[in-house]
Amino acid sequence: MIFASDNWSGVHPAINDALAANASGMAAAYGASELDKAVERRFDEIFEREVAVFFVGTGTAANSLAFAAVNRPGGVVLCHREAHVIEDECGAPEFFTHGARMAPVDGANGLIDPYNLKRELARFRPDFIHAGQPMAVTVSQPGEAGTLYTVGEIGAIADIAHERGLSLHMDGARFANALVASNASPADMTWRAGVDILSFGATKNGCWCAEAVVFFDPEKARQFPYIRKRGAQLFSKTRFVAAQFTAYLGDGLWLKLAAHSNAMADALREGIRRSTHAREAWNTRTNEVFAIVETATAAKLRAEGAVFYDWNPPHGSPTLIGENEQLIRLVTSWSTEPGDVERFAAAIA
Repeated sequence: MIFASDNWSGVHPAINDALAANASGMAAAYGASELDKAVERRFDEIFEREVAVFFVGTGTAANSLAFAAVNRPGGVVLCHREAHVIEDECGAPEFFTHGARMAPVDGANGLIDPYNLKRELARFRPDFIHAGQPMAVTVSQPGEAGTLYTVGEIGAIADIAHERGLSLHMDGARFANALVASNASPADMTWRAGVDILSFGATKNGCWCAEAVVFFDPEKARQFPYIRKRGAQLFSKTRFVAAQFTAYLGDGLWLKLAAHSNAMADALREGIRRSTHAREAWNTRTNEVFAIVETATAAKLRAEGAVFYDWNPPHGSPTLIGENEQLIRLVTSWSTEPGDVERFAAAIA
C-alpha cells in the first residue's frame, strides 16, 4: 500500500523496451539524432502547432531554466503561495536565474486567484526600481493541492500576465493526469489558453527520466540552447530520453497510464468518503488525494504497511484539522494495484 509519491513508481515495460531497442549502435549526440527529431515532430502533432522542445533531466530543471529564458534584471516570478517552485525546489529557480525571486500569490485550493494576482502585480510599479520587476507568472497544472484550473481560468490568468508583458509558464509535472481529468486537448490547455512555456513531465507517469521544456513560440526559444547547456542539462546521449518519449507518446500510452492512476485515486477517494475515521480535506480530481485522519488511524495504517506523507495544512486554514487529527497526502501512480487501494479502504472503513 505505497501511496507516498508517483516518483516511487517504476518504469512501464514499453518504455523499458524502447530504451533497450535503442541501446546499441551509434546515433548522433546532443539532440541531433533521427530519434530526437522524430520526437520533436511528435510534440508538434500533440500540440497541433510547431513548438520548440528541449529535453532535461528533472522537473526542477525544466522550471528553473524556463524562468531563466524570460529573466529580467531584478526579475520576479509570481506563483501560488504553495507552488512547487517556491516550496520544494530548494532555491533552484533563484539559482539558475542568477537571483530572480518567487513572489507568492494567494488562492483557494492551491490555485492562483486572478483578483489576488492583479493585486500583487500592482505592487510592482514601473517607476519603483527597488522592488524589482515581474518577468513571468507560473501556474501548476495540476496544482500542489491536486486541484485543476479550468481552461477558462488559465485564460484569465494569461490575460492578466500578457497585459503586463509577462510570459505565462505552466508547471506540468503531472500534465497527463490533468488532461485526462479535464478531458481537454493539450493545445486547449496550453497555448490556446495563453500559456507560453510548458514544463512537460513524464517521469512521474511511467518514464525513467524524461522531462521537457516546450516553447509554443519557437522564436522565443532562440537563446534556450545556451541556457540549457550552461545549466548542465544538455545530455550527450539524448537518444535515451527520446527513446522514452517515443514509447510514452506512442499509441496514447501517456494518457492511458494517467487514466489508470486517476482511476485508482477515485477509488481511494470513495473509500475515504465511506470511512468513519477519515475524511477528504478537499475535493481533488487527479492522482493526489488529501485526507484528514485521526492520529491513531494514521499510526494503524502505517503499522499495516501503508506508506504516505504527512502534509502541511494550506496557509489560511487554521481550523481544517481538529484535535488528534492530521493531514496526509496519498498519491497513486500508473502501477498502483487495485488490491492495494481495496486494502487501504478496508483499513479505514
